[in-house]
Amino acid sequence: MILDTNAISNLFTGDPLLSAVLAEEGRHHLPVIVIGEYRYGLARSRHRDRLEQMLELLIHQSIVLSIDVTTAIHYANIREILRQIGRPIPENDLWVAALAAQYGLPVISRDAHFDAVPGVERLSW
Repeated sequence: MILDTNAISNLFTGDPLLSAVLAEEGRHHLPVIVIGEYRYGLARSRHRDRLEQMLELLIHQSIVLSIDVTTAIHYANIREILRQIGRPIPENDLWVAALAAQYGLPVISRDAHFDAVPGVERLSW
């Protein structure tokens, strides 16, 4: 399972519904894009020190997914399909979707725009 940024936020607040979904899999996947988005949000957080520690632990316990040439091919294909059907999604989420397509993994997110991406399954809580 690939964790989206909103999933990390809810995980760190102890959302029991999300915890139940995540319990199905022992190790999660974190895209570098999501790590960057979450760190950007931490820059303004009053709880930055505590949340940074939690993020570091999550990174250590997860499989970090980096962008490579294969990801770029999936990105281009997904972006073109979404352009053709008139359903663009935010740029960073395009990269997350490309990683999901590349590795055949579902995305854990509350962002319904992932549902428009052919071949990518979104799990919510």
